[in-house]
This record gives sequence, C-alpha cells and structure tokens, in this order.
Amino acid sequence: MSAPAPRRRDRSSVTPGMANMKSKGLFKKLVRQDGTALPSLSEGTLRDQPLREIVRDKIRQRIYSGQYAPGGRLIERDLADEFDVSRLPVREALRMLREEGLVAERSTRGLVVRELTRADVEELFDVREALEAMSCRLAAQRATDTDLLALKRLLEEAKDATGRQDAGAAREANGRFHDEIPRMAHNELLRNILEPLHGRLQWLFRQTDDLELLCSEHEQLLDAIASGDTELAARAAEQHVRSSRHRTLHALFQQAQ
Repeated sequence: MSAPAPRRRDRSSVTPGMANMKSKGLFKKLVRQDGTALPSLSEGTLRDQPLREIVRDKIRQRIYSGQYAPGGRLIERDLADEFDVSRLPVREALRMLREEGLVAERSTRGLVVRELTRADVEELFDVREALEAMSCRLAAQRATDTDLLALKRLLEEAKDATGRQDAGAAREANGRFHDEIPRMAHNELLRNILEPLHGRLQWLFRQTDDLELLCSEHEQLLDAIASGDTELAARAAEQHVRSSRHRTLHALFQQAQ
C-alpha cells in the first residue's frame, strides 16, 4: 500500500508577518515579559497589524510605564533578543518612535529614551491647547450619538479604575478618552496632524496623579461636547489643558506655576 500523500498546508490565511511572529515566538515572548496576555491570533486582533507596530507599541508602553527610563539606551540587538524577533521590525519600530518624539539619537550613545526638558513640555502644551480646542469644537458640531456613547463609556472605565485605585488602567482609559475626541471630529487632516505628536501627547496625559480631578474635568469636557455648543466645548478644552499644564509642570519640575 502506498503511503498517503503528505497533506498540503493551507497558507491562504498566513501572511509573511504572521509567519514571522510564529517562527520568532513573539506571542509567547510578549506575554512573558509583562505578564499580560496579548489577544491570540485566532481572535483576529493582530491579523492585520504589522510586526513593527506591535514592537513599537510594546516599547512605547514600557517608556510610559518607566520600565525604559528617560536617557536609557535602546539597543536594537538587545530589543530584538528581548522580544524574540529579528532586528528589522525593531529598527522600524524605533524609527517610528523617533518620529513620535519618544526616542532620540545621541552621537555618543546611539538611540535613547528622550528626556523632555521644561521647554519641550511647554511647547507640547501650547500645541495641545490649540489642537484640542479645535478637536472639541468640531466634535461638538459633528459627533453622533454613537460617538458620544463611546466617549461616555471610556469615561466610565476611567472612573471605575480610579475607584478601584488602579492607576494604570485609569491612565489608559483617560488616554483613550483623548484619542477618541479627534476621531469624533471627523476631520482626517486634523488626525494626520496629531499622529506624529501621539506618543508625546499620550506621555503628557499620563503625568497627572490626581485621577479623580482628571475624571471630573473629562466629564465636563464630555458634557460640553454633548451640548453641541462649539464655543463652550472649545473653552472647556482650553481650561482642561491649562489645568493639566499646571499640574504636569509642578509634578515634573517640582515647582508650582
């Protein structure tokens, strides 16, 4: 009796990036590093996300958390070993993070986690105030009921996490709250302008320790947007950013403004 023909593997649903992730063991490695489970490939969440973006997101998360400290070196070879991937997606991830302003190149040390100066933070708040006021003004004009419900759910997530004293989850929800507003503005150009600033702005959103006050300000912002009054929404955004500026500068540079 002849041996059965070998079964052909169906590669129709396996992209090169997915194959690389499997062969390099990225899924297992990422779970081991921080103890949190990424969605499995079967859930479809990562099916269309390039490997470089997955690596970028993990490095960004560790910068936010302080695991990669300001001024710390980011060595391509070491990161590739840490995430169990080739050096190419790490190189691309670091390039994207340089564009976001979270990583800088130093002539004597190579790539490092960027240390933001007081001037850097002031400039970021100047830009954030202008763009956030515009985002909220447009959101008040264009947001749908579905948009408003999504924003309310993020606020409830932040409140719930704050009540549980889960600062990490609260900051994550508050960061997504801010991400949602430009989407609600339904202005693609505005979102494209904000994209290169995303990393630095998200870092700013995570600097405040008064999470109850932050939730209160976000609730006022949501109410202003939901009212449909564009100028009220813009003023609420400006007041929120100025309050955040005061708290952040004090927290980072240990002096009241």
